[in-house]
Amino acid sequence: MDTTLIIMAAGIGSRYGAGIKQLAKMGPNGEIIMDYSIRDAKEAGFNKVVFIIRKDIFEEFEEIIGSRIKDQIDVEYVFQELDDLPEGFEVPEGRTKPWGTGQAVLCCKDIVKEPFVIINADDYYGKEAFVKLHDFLVSGEDLGREFTMGMAGFILKNTLSDNGTVTRGVSVVDENGLLSQVHETTGIMMGEDGKIKCDLPDVQEWISPEDKVSMNMWAAYPEFLEFLAEDFKTFLSEVEEGDLKKEYLLPNIVDKLLKEGRANVKVLETQDRWFGVTYQEDKEAVQEAFAGLIKEGVYPANLWG
Repeated sequence: MDTTLIIMAAGIGSRYGAGIKQLAKMGPNGEIIMDYSIRDAKEAGFNKVVFIIRKDIFEEFEEIIGSRIKDQIDVEYVFQELDDLPEGFEVPEGRTKPWGTGQAVLCCKDIVKEPFVIINADDYYGKEAFVKLHDFLVSGEDLGREFTMGMAGFILKNTLSDNGTVTRGVSVVDENGLLSQVHETTGIMMGEDGKIKCDLPDVQEWISPEDKVSMNMWAAYPEFLEFLAEDFKTFLSEVEEGDLKKEYLLPNIVDKLLKEGRANVKVLETQDRWFGVTYQEDKEAVQEAFAGLIKEGVYPANLWG
């Protein structure tokens, strides 16, 4: 069965350089985080990658990574643009903020016709999650509702930064391993007392270091893209006049489907440690982490041979 990896990369800046965290060199031969994600996905069985980018960075993006990756796996591009809206809608005057991860994935509707996994460009997820989500998709498991989905469930304590707070989709998982709630939560950090602190008072009451969190690594089937096409219209119609920042976000979309009883999402736990460059100060630690993985034999020093 064909399976596709969708990489959300539209947030990358238009001038590549030392200040662009997604393009920071992490491996010994200039590899960036996306290189490792694509390698892991390919090993797990994915046979196509779709990059979601903006049109204005296409040539630079292809030069930095696309031209190298196309020799390893089938590559396609889709473009996320602020004015790419359904008929009857237009960009509110003064809005410059992108519409969010939901709109990004919706851009794939016309070219992704097979089961897929979604990831962020600037997050390292580890090998285990790709294997588990791929195997889940090809198993054809029916979870009994309109939409069957999967989510990589990272252990919260494995996804924190030493250099500041992070935002995570803090998840509630039922006794059957299914997602029952996901709370997009900001300001998460480990307190000196070993307890998790966050910005949401309701979540603060129960959050713990062992909770499962979403890192925007979702598995779904093409019918989810069809749903996004209609639901995005609903979202746009409900944006209040003058609100120039509201975003159409995947965790909120999934939570809505859960509340409506339309989706079941299997949470596939991964023990792998997340790496990412949330802050400039994270870069050195991530480089050291990849060096450690290479030393352990998880990756070859020359990733693509």
